[in-house]
Amino acid sequence: MNTPGTVLAAGLLDEAVARLRKGELVAFPTETVYGLGGDATNARAVARIYQLKGRPSSHPLIVHLGSGDSLDRYARAVPAAARSLAAAFWPGPLTLVLPRGAHVVPEATGGQDTVALRMPDHPVAQALLGAFGGVLAAPSANRYGRISPTTAGHVRDEFGSDAPLVLDGGACRVGLESTIVGWVAGELTLLRPGQISVASIETVAGPVRRLPASAAPRVSGSDVSHYAPRTPARLVEPPALAADSSGVAVLARHRCPGDFAGVAWLLAPADAEDYARLLYTNLRRLDALSAREIRVEPVPDESAWDAVRDRLARATAGASSR
Repeated sequence: MNTPGTVLAAGLLDEAVARLRKGELVAFPTETVYGLGGDATNARAVARIYQLKGRPSSHPLIVHLGSGDSLDRYARAVPAAARSLAAAFWPGPLTLVLPRGAHVVPEATGGQDTVALRMPDHPVAQALLGAFGGVLAAPSANRYGRISPTTAGHVRDEFGSDAPLVLDGGACRVGLESTIVGWVAGELTLLRPGQISVASIETVAGPVRRLPASAAPRVSGSDVSHYAPRTPARLVEPPALAADSSGVAVLARHRCPGDFAGVAWLLAPADAEDYARLLYTNLRRLDALSAREIRVEPVPDESAWDAVRDRLARATAGASSR
């Protein structure tokens, strides 16, 4: 992983800050995925994020803080449990949805009266936020609904000649987006699973409830179809992974059981954390093969796999309609 010193030595950090202050965009690494960042207090910069991603303006962004001390500046009201969670997990992959403070432009919240806030745990992200001296609205640095980027190369591949300045911080160590929690009718509620588990959150802040998607507020990455490759992808149980195999690409947790013509078989890690870290890279590798279909072996129905199951369910949700 590159250090902030590497970015400073190359002069890129100063250039990135200058661009952000002019309302332009910069892609930067976090511990989860690469973000497409713009000044969260600048409505035109936020509009550029939506435009470049092709993201609906009703889909809220996550605002990245350089310090937990600024929480009260960007949230209008902060429950005691939110402060406890920030103290326990920031910097880190936990996003808190709170009433929006006046310093965040409403365009960043998708029209809702809440704002999603987190403090990233990556030296390059922290250096950028520190040098900028403000807050960055930063969804994943990819086209809307597509596979999130976990390397600088993914960002450049995604946007081509439209790519903004990209700060290269190496491969993301978590690889999946942050856990999101909020307070719905006064109750702490899971809005998106991530590396930080419900059990870990409950240890700090008490019971966490789950809501059906129809009853939950809008948050980043909550569309039924999301994180998706361009190649139709679906979940397939192991016995059928290689059936009718011509032109098929497979992501599985066990080795290919035989020599199947026309099958590109990619072996994924057996461990949940390693699987998550490499999931988007693996999906991009398979998507690049131009197969007729990507088949993904379902992962275990265990709490350690909650975030992976969520992303796979969304990545494969649109296959039947393509």
